[in-house]
Amino acid sequence: VQLQASGGGLAETGGSLRLSCVATGKIVSVSAMNWYHQTPGKEREFVAGIGSDGWTNIDDSVKGRFTISRDNLKNTAYLQMDSLKPEDTGVYYCNADVTDWGQYTRNYWGRGTLVTVSS
Repeated sequence: VQLQASGGGLAETGGSLRLSCVATGKIVSVSAMNWYHQTPGKEREFVAGIGSDGWTNIDDSVKGRFTISRDNLKNTAYLQMDSLKPEDTGVYYCNADVTDWGQYTRNYWGRGTLVTVSS
């Protein structure tokens, strides 16, 4: 099982980016899918999460600007980032609880995608 995040890049303040996280491999199901944000010298911080039934949890720091969604058939989660601010700059990691063909449920991390917001 692998998680691959994509969609990062350079955006201007006030701009938008859409991140994608796809889980691939011998997957039976994917439950919670989450996004975390990390800047140099700091720990990863929770940004948003979504369950397989669609429940969402958005950190207050991005509420109203970021939206999380998912496509269960594609085992993919999306993070729509609008009204970007320079402080949104950093590496965004996706994280998910995945049940594999062996019926083991493990937590996985993707490699991260870099977002840079210019002021």
